[in-house]
Amino acid sequence: MSEENENTLLKNLLEYIPIAVFFIVFILFKDDVVVLFGRDLSGFVLATLAFVPLVVFTTAISWIVLKEVSRVQLLTLVLVVVFGGMTIFFNDERFLKIKPTLIYSLFSIILLVGVFRKTSYLEALLGKALPLSYDGWMILTRRMAYFFLFLAALNEFVWRTQSTEVWVYFKTFGLTVAMFAFFISQYSVFKTYGNFKD
Repeated sequence: MSEENENTLLKNLLEYIPIAVFFIVFILFKDDVVVLFGRDLSGFVLATLAFVPLVVFTTAISWIVLKEVSRVQLLTLVLVVVFGGMTIFFNDERFLKIKPTLIYSLFSIILLVGVFRKTSYLEALLGKALPLSYDGWMILTRRMAYFFLFLAALNEFVWRTQSTEVWVYFKTFGLTVAMFAFFISQYSVFKTYGNFKD
């Protein structure tokens, strides 16, 4: 395995391990109230208590080992620490539930600002992985900005109308599947505007 592939594998592991730990802890303690530091914590808050420091740790490992932490990772880290911290401090799961809404809304606004400036900020993040022409990047950026708005609205709908368990499944699996589905649905853009080898 090449060094680049090893780095990609490590980067993916560091990104998904905290999510997996959050999910496992929640599933194990979803019906329990755990007394910790003299406070009654739900399974969700307990999972958050495991999740937040793990995100900090994996981001630090990424910085030390891979010598890189993207702006998206840093923004996500800040929001995880702030909203995860508020979830733990106030013992209120709503704070972590609104985090995806804020992240997706912010990403959408940033991408749309780029579009109005006739620049694709998405290209700065994915340019090495996706060799597209300028027109291709602008189309993909617009679509992704609207898709992020859709995800923000969908997250609001799910957490406000469904149970915590449903939201955890949605956050862990649904949003990931939705992202993959989005990129698959953009095949025509990649085919028309890409410089891929057959």
